[in-house]
Amino acid sequence: MATLCRPAIAVPEHVITREQTLELARELHAGHPQLGLALRLIANTGVRTRHLVQPIEDTLRHPGFTERNARYEVEAKARVPETARRALAHAELTPRDIDMIIYVSCTGFMMPSMTAWLINTMGFRPQTRQLPIAQLGCAAGGAAINRAHDFCTAYPQANVLILCCEFCSLCYQPTDLEVGNLLSNGLFGDAVAAAVVRGDDGGTGVRLDHNASHLVPDTEEWISYAVRDTGFHFMLDKRVPGTMADLAPALRKVAELRGWDISGLAFYIVHAGGPRILDDLCTHLKLPPVMFRYSRATLTERGNIASAVIFDALERFFEDGGADHATQGIIAGFGPGITAEITLGAWVTDEKPAESPARQLVRPRGK
Repeated sequence: MATLCRPAIAVPEHVITREQTLELARELHAGHPQLGLALRLIANTGVRTRHLVQPIEDTLRHPGFTERNARYEVEAKARVPETARRALAHAELTPRDIDMIIYVSCTGFMMPSMTAWLINTMGFRPQTRQLPIAQLGCAAGGAAINRAHDFCTAYPQANVLILCCEFCSLCYQPTDLEVGNLLSNGLFGDAVAAAVVRGDDGGTGVRLDHNASHLVPDTEEWISYAVRDTGFHFMLDKRVPGTMADLAPALRKVAELRGWDISGLAFYIVHAGGPRILDDLCTHLKLPPVMFRYSRATLTERGNIASAVIFDALERFFEDGGADHATQGIIAGFGPGITAEITLGAWVTDEKPAESPARQLVRPRGK
């Protein structure tokens, strides 16, 4: 069975605090009829700090979609490789050990994908499979884990590198004045995440057991992008915060398929899109708030970093020492659709065997 190894996380050097965000909202939208509501919503996100790829004065300037997307490519190429190297080191692998790269991003566009550039510049084999995921938004981190699990199930000796690159600040639209957009301006942050899913070589991490997807019917317009001349315009329906009423039962049902009690697991790594998601999960799953402490810390310190959230929370879980060997847990990403990508797994300590002669024949090192 495949093992999800320790992630690597990188955040940009420019930081904006909640207080600075609120002050900017007061300055930029002084005459907005719903400014008071927007300020309350931003203050209640629980986000204290966010990281941005540009200084705030550049973030607020909109030079056009062409320049914005060019900035995305420059920043991605500057920041993704080092994060990938650290994730490979955590898994004790090299680029030549990787059989597939999954690249996740909903905040910029490149074709060929970043996967092609990485293969050409980082020493991955030309035979490395490429899987870009661009349109699942915040759920895509969970989808990447699940597709890596599927690949390693089909090819048990395979290793998969997952990369998430989210520069949400490059999607800032100064002309969008709906309350939902004003809220998003105080919620989303930038980050890069990477993690390896190993095949049957053991390792410490989350041993993946089962994965599933669930889409809440007739909610595809609740989280969306309007693609216009100025780029991606984030659309957020006011009903989104209440979606755990539909998704929590889906999590329970997936756990029950494996005979697991969703309310009795050792760890919960979930996408923290906002504080109500975590609060409602506590209610619906009958869990104390401490069980979502890693996701809450990510939201507080980095904001909603889209597909990278679950990897940041997972890294905090690793840093905290994980859980008892063989205890069960869940990883879940939520995003447009409304979609949940759900992973069940168990925490395992290092059980890596020596490399077999068969593996060496299948894929000679350095060739």
